Amino acid sequence: MTIVLRAAGGHDLSALYAMAQTTGGGFVNLPPDKAKLAERLAAADAAFARDTDRFGVDRFLFVLEDLGTHAIHGTCQIFSHIGTDAPFYSYRIDRHGADHAVLGRSVDHTTLTICTDHAGCSEVGGLFLRADARAGGAGTLLARSRYLFIAMHRPRFADRTIAELRGVVDEAGEAPFWEGIAARFFGMGFAAADAFNAEHGTHVLAGLLPTTPVLLAMLPDSARAVLGVPHPSGRPALRLLEKEGFRHDHYVDLFDGGPTVTAATDDIATIRAARTAIVRAVGQSDDATPAIAAAGRLAGFRACFARIARHDDGILLDPDAARALHVGIGDTLTHAPR
Repeated sequence: MTIVLRAAGGHDLSALYAMAQTTGGGFVNLPPDKAKLAERLAAADAAFARDTDRFGVDRFLFVLEDLGTHAIHGTCQIFSHIGTDAPFYSYRIDRHGADHAVLGRSVDHTTLTICTDHAGCSEVGGLFLRADARAGGAGTLLARSRYLFIAMHRPRFADRTIAELRGVVDEAGEAPFWEGIAARFFGMGFAAADAFNAEHGTHVLAGLLPTTPVLLAMLPDSARAVLGVPHPSGRPALRLLEKEGFRHDHYVDLFDGGPTVTAATDDIATIRAARTAIVRAVGQSDDATPAIAAAGRLAGFRACFARIARHDDGILLDPDAARALHVGIGDTLTHAPR
């Protein structure tokens, strides 16, 4: 099976909608609403069509396709510049301490403060892989291809990149963290809030939350227990992010308490390792090594696993990858070790 990551288009709407039905809630970037998904595809079309390599407010949407069956196995997104068209809110975890002379000891407490500290960053998100496709490195290709896209279109992205991971949501579609804070102000369950956020954006409800710091000690145990904890289905994604150099930076999602991780864009491992080369031959070689490779600009971007060997002043590329990437001798591609 050869799988390729490519730019999403309007013809992918039905496949994206089918995947959206299986997320289990709390996945704002892949709402189970055809009209909203169509809007996201239209925004992605506009982003891919903007041919000037300058920093802007772009939303890139990709799909992972099986070239044998043409089935769509997964999807992911990149947001070039968050917090400009709408505020991007997070909870910042602050720890405070004071020496108490009478008690003869230090008193420490932790607060959650609403902030917009990540405004202006880029974001990788919206990653979802069908359960029946979570083998053979598909998740790795889905995640890492985004970094090759950033490397190949670097002026469009910020110097810092973040990723938000979905927090803990139970089988009934409720989130303990939501119940511990936000539900008390809005009088609605997490599932209803999730649907509202998918339609109107998270900034609407977020802007109505009190800006006064929340004492963590005042939250119920159920909410504290899931603070900064990813949804079980998101743990592999977190491991991939950490392998790329993303680190926990004391921020969590306002609604489900999921972790936010950050990295300097140029220090992301795949971006740092990315190299550009000319295809000098297409074939097999005992010296070939596993790689992730990408070619094409904007809407023509494609990425897949490959086997690459040095050849003259360029590289030899295996035939399956050449077909998947639509490249031949003389074409340029970007690659990084698998």
